[in-house]
Amino acid sequence: MTFINEIDSSWTLFLDRDGVINQEKKDDYIRIPDEFQFYEGVLSTLTKLTSTFGITVIVTNQRGIGRGLMTHQDLADIHDFMLYKISETGGNINRIYYAPDLDCHAIDRKPNTGMGLKAKSEFPSINFLKSVMVGNNLSDMKFGRQLGMKTVYVETTHPLHESSDLIDLKLPDLVAFGNMICGST
Repeated sequence: MTFINEIDSSWTLFLDRDGVINQEKKDDYIRIPDEFQFYEGVLSTLTKLTSTFGITVIVTNQRGIGRGLMTHQDLADIHDFMLYKISETGGNINRIYYAPDLDCHAIDRKPNTGMGLKAKSEFPSINFLKSVMVGNNLSDMKFGRQLGMKTVYVETTHPLHESSDLIDLKLPDLVAFGNMICGST
């Protein structure tokens, strides 16, 4: 992929959370920090990626809040734990945006572009044409494509057997993407 060789500190990395950074909880939501489990190798990969990309943000749908299964504070506790572990290994996430909405038409809920536009508002140097969205659902790919980003589909939870014009690159997981960008260690 030609864009891989162009990535430097002028690029922005957008990451989905569940199924990309951490293991999804089957038919449920991660509700407390103890349930949050990083995929193997992701912490060191995030250290490499966040030192390569200029800005790294997480954009995550969190419908469990809208369903009343968890609170905004519960999510904040999970994210505090996640950010602590990432920073402990030298990684850095600039911001986390989340959509608690049940309504699929809500502006912030992926594939809608609200979280991306909020990131651009907060970080004006973001250029969507020099951004990569990494996710494990086609809604992540549509989100990225609608904003003009490059898209990387990771098959951790939903292996794809067909191709899609929404996907620029398909890989097994975030670690494979990190190895492609930064080399393996």
